[in-house]
Amino acid sequence: MKIGVIEKDYGICINNPKHFLAFSDFTVSDGIDIVENVNVVKARADFKSTAKKAEVFNQSQGSYIAQATESLDYFENTYGDLTIFTFMANDVVVEEFTNNLKVANSPKGFLDARINLSNIVYIDKVLSPKVLLKIFKTVTNIKAKTLAHMALPIHIQNILNDDDFLAVLCNVPESDGESLDINNAQYDEIDFEEIKIQIEEAIEISIEDAFRKLDLTFGILDYLVAEGILIGDLIEAGLELVDDAEVYDDLKQKMEVQILKSLTDINVITLIVAAMRTEHDLAGDHIREISIDDSNHLYADEVLGLAVSNQIAGTKATLNFRRYYEAKPGIIYGLPPFLDDVFAGLIAGCVSKIFEE
Repeated sequence: MKIGVIEKDYGICINNPKHFLAFSDFTVSDGIDIVENVNVVKARADFKSTAKKAEVFNQSQGSYIAQATESLDYFENTYGDLTIFTFMANDVVVEEFTNNLKVANSPKGFLDARINLSNIVYIDKVLSPKVLLKIFKTVTNIKAKTLAHMALPIHIQNILNDDDFLAVLCNVPESDGESLDINNAQYDEIDFEEIKIQIEEAIEISIEDAFRKLDLTFGILDYLVAEGILIGDLIEAGLELVDDAEVYDDLKQKMEVQILKSLTDINVITLIVAAMRTEHDLAGDHIREISIDDSNHLYADEVLGLAVSNQIAGTKATLNFRRYYEAKPGIIYGLPPFLDDVFAGLIAGCVSKIFEE
């Protein structure tokens, strides 16, 4: 069935003159509804203001559900009988940090910023309320799994889909003119597992498309921010073991340049990310055979730290690594086992590189 999309500066209306059967978590909704219009409107997220905006939108006086939103930015993907509308509200932008490094930032700050990826899913079939509910759960679950699998920086995860919305729509059974009994109506026979797989794949694609359309990517600096590690902290830690006060300011500038240069090295990045992933898995007891308390036999963290120092400045840096590993200056002291070693390796390598030149 061909559905209509009406776009205004104050909202978007998805229209079906023959009506939708809808299940949603919208601002204005009763859960299961039979409606002509599905509205996403710019309004405050309360019932009265959202309903008032939606009533202005629905000049035909058709029944409706409505969702308040700050952004009307959306795109549409269609796969046969399945159409996915993805709405995007985003406060994060990727900014240049150096010529070779970028960082995700927000003018709102990461306490108030939000990234919301919301969906309206339309299946061009006559489905029962029970099936509609199962599809709603399917979409919710696959969104959560897909985003978790992306392993985004923790400060990005904390602002992601804090206020997203979801509606699942299908066609309404034909009636003989009397009021429709949706519990005893005639519905299309379907293979739910087949529809489920199709929907899961479509939602995964919609999430990937949303990040691409928003131009949201995340790099090593974003993962450092997620761990509470700032470039200035690494500079201070690297210079803490330098005794010559006369060259301190000059070394500080050189140290910053060298750290940023090292963080563009694909091998250094890979080793740091490996340490971060391992740290999270061990801290969460995700690996049955390894206990974080049994650290006396664990030296893989040192291996990663040595590898980082060696990648930056060779054998001399691996010898210097021992000094920083044992002293744990500045921020290094407060980091967990794998991270303190790779960042001890980073600053040992950078200091060695500076004095080598």
